[in-house]
Amino acid sequence: MAKKMTKRMKTLLEKVDTSKIYDITTASTTIKSLVSAKFDETVEVALKLGVDPRHADQMIRGAVVLPHGTGKQVRVAVFAKGIKADEAKNAGADIVGSDDLADEIKAGNINFDIVIATPDMMALVGKVGRILGPKGLMPNPKTGTVTADVVKAIENVKSGQVNFRVDKKGNIHAPIGKASFSEDKIRGNLEELVRVINRLKPASTKGKYIRHAAISLTMSPSLELDAQELMDLR
Repeated sequence: MAKKMTKRMKTLLEKVDTSKIYDITTASTTIKSLVSAKFDETVEVALKLGVDPRHADQMIRGAVVLPHGTGKQVRVAVFAKGIKADEAKNAGADIVGSDDLADEIKAGNINFDIVIATPDMMALVGKVGRILGPKGLMPNPKTGTVTADVVKAIENVKSGQVNFRVDKKGNIHAPIGKASFSEDKIRGNLEELVRVINRLKPASTKGKYIRHAAISLTMSPSLELDAQELMDLR
């Protein structure tokens, strides 16, 4: 049996032209009109890329520091020892540790959103990889979360870094802000995210790189974006 559409969703769909392909500016304006929740909804972007993630060179993965942040308070855990641990604490890390942090994770105490690790800590981090991996928390050099420069890494994630990776079907989903953001901030964050993804285009891909794109709120219908306009961003 088909699920009955709610009155709220019917009202929102009346504001969306499902046959229309929205340019970035119009989409940034229209998405603001779809606010309906009692909380500050997340603005999300979905991209369908013309890549085959089964090939290592087409596994798109990276990070972007959004110019206007994400609107979310991020809790950061850092695996580090000695001087690097002190640097992490002074830079504003919420949790800093080594074996003790690994023990907390094994015990199911995951009170953080991002994990950063110095390279010498990765053998230890690997021991909790089966816990962190499925939650998308495993540190990775491609996202800048395995680094000796823990201060810079913490600054990036605290100021609005978003990590992204393509899934098995070639899709990327990423948050680009909150519904309370201005239209200019939504547009600026969207454009920066896409620029970074465009720079990662593998030479081996064929056809259109961005096959489909959409923007939505946590509880709204999506707006189809102009994929060609996105691919033209440099």
